[in-house]
Amino acid sequence: MEKLLPCFAVLFLVAFTSIVRADPDMLQDICVADLASTIKINGFPCKANVTADDFFFAGLGKAGNTTNLVGSVVTPANVEKVPGLNTLGVSMARIDYAVGGINPPHTHPRATEIVFVIEGTLDVGFITTANVLIAKTITKGDVFVFPRGLVHFQKNAGYEPATVIAGFNSQLQGTQSIATALFASNPTVDDYVLAKAFQIDNNQVEAIKAKLAPKK
Repeated sequence: MEKLLPCFAVLFLVAFTSIVRADPDMLQDICVADLASTIKINGFPCKANVTADDFFFAGLGKAGNTTNLVGSVVTPANVEKVPGLNTLGVSMARIDYAVGGINPPHTHPRATEIVFVIEGTLDVGFITTANVLIAKTITKGDVFVFPRGLVHFQKNAGYEPATVIAGFNSQLQGTQSIATALFASNPTVDDYVLAKAFQIDNNQVEAIKAKLAPKK
């Protein structure tokens, strides 16, 4: 039974995201994304030659490399990886967490997210626009939902690596990490603005920017 849980998770996520799809309804059977097109529209133009590989992705079966500053990695299965998702309003991702790893506070401006825990124990939560924290500890077999656009996070609260499968009601949900957006934008946000907002001094702002700056 335990071996079937990931399969049930996938079916649940697909059913959930299909019901509450956020992207516009499609007007034809398929519109496989032409990722190489120079035409800019809301989504991607449809390509002419379609194969089964446009609807296939094998990338969620393998754990990602979590040796980074935050100790987590997201492996997406969105329209950029599965062109056949174009106009279908759904996508998925795998998130792996090292011991002590976090998925830092971030938002998805175009989608609600639902996660299913494959392995491990996580502290998860989101913050409402009234600054109320909704948080819970979840473990293997549990599901948790993060409403569209709200700041949320996950932390590995156990003593072993953790993994979740996430579902989104968008083909490309968009992800904006709060810390990276504020301290590693290009061009950068003025130090005075950040120092005033976080009640820290300019030296501290510069130290954070240095840590979050893209590696060259």
